[in-house]
Amino acid sequence: MISGRSLQVVATTLAALLLAACQTAPVPAQGGLLGAAAGAREASGLQPARTGIDVNMAWGGELRCGAAGCRLVAVEHEKSTVVLYEVQGRKARLLDKQSVAYHPDSAIWLSDDLVVAAVENSFSLDVFRVVQGRLQPLRQIPIGISPRDVVLVSASEGRYSLLATPYTGKEVVWVDYAPDQPEAATRVQQVKWCEAPWHPVRVQRAPGAPSGGVVAACLDEKRVVLAPEDNLQGAARNLLTVPVETRIIPRHTRPSPSGRWLYVALETGGRNLRFNMDSGELQWIVAPQPVGTVSVLPLTDDLVIWAMDSRLALQRLGADGAVLETRWLPVDGFATGLQLADADADGVQDLVVFNSAALPKKMGVEIIYGPLWEQAKPQMP
Repeated sequence: MISGRSLQVVATTLAALLLAACQTAPVPAQGGLLGAAAGAREASGLQPARTGIDVNMAWGGELRCGAAGCRLVAVEHEKSTVVLYEVQGRKARLLDKQSVAYHPDSAIWLSDDLVVAAVENSFSLDVFRVVQGRLQPLRQIPIGISPRDVVLVSASEGRYSLLATPYTGKEVVWVDYAPDQPEAATRVQQVKWCEAPWHPVRVQRAPGAPSGGVVAACLDEKRVVLAPEDNLQGAARNLLTVPVETRIIPRHTRPSPSGRWLYVALETGGRNLRFNMDSGELQWIVAPQPVGTVSVLPLTDDLVIWAMDSRLALQRLGADGAVLETRWLPVDGFATGLQLADADADGVQDLVVFNSAALPKKMGVEIIYGPLWEQAKPQMP
């Protein structure tokens, strides 16, 4: 039986071999600037404008935009580094790199000048302060597990509530952290959820939890769990079970903007699903490809992006979950992370893609400039 993590390696290798034969020109990795080949594709109308950023095996990261512009933090998984880029005028400029222990898996912003990375081999969350464009190590927080993800759940008066979830295992870790207080003030609490609860996300509401909470897809179980808002640091309860007998891998969940639907990317089985967070209704959605999907990002209640190896599928859905129309966007690798942001400050949402395994001579992070649906193509790339 092939695990979700093994499937990622197999799919990426096969895609690299297949696509290498049909590439007419490589895209040069030029410090994150829009490459010459990418510019030619844009001029010919084959794909929307995009910025490629040369990050090796970008297992995770986040773009943060504010009054001072946009900055990207990301991890280079195999090179064991945290990288910081400035994104301005549809160009990206490397500001700094800092080494961490083996296999960092994700990184997020806590504030305009604070970054935290989840690092497997040191069993820690590594905190950096950004000072004049440089990443200055601030604190390493031991958490007792090898973290796959770290998410910011809440922030108030200089304190941050963080959730770290494991690469493997059932223990998640809640961290209450205040950077300006002594290390002894940092509180760490472990609690059991499910086997490999990947990519947790905050939800506005759920059946039996009108105030919402945090959900995660259990990679090695056929279910999605919820930690309700009124007991976030308690045991998670089952939110939904994938109702099939065969082995299905729920890998990634994200709520629609209104909070009505929870979309679930299924890595195997040729179908995805969405779950009504008011009624508990579950709807099957025909996957764009039979191999399944690895991440999901709803744009509206009924317009959703599914990620696969080397492509994204945008689907418009009917009230019953039937696929009304599918459009496509090419990407440079295994798109395991998706984020919406107005990266070029034009008032239109753009898409940040984190390719955990990029194809040869391709980019680990891409910013695809919107409008996304209008520029996606009806034919598969």
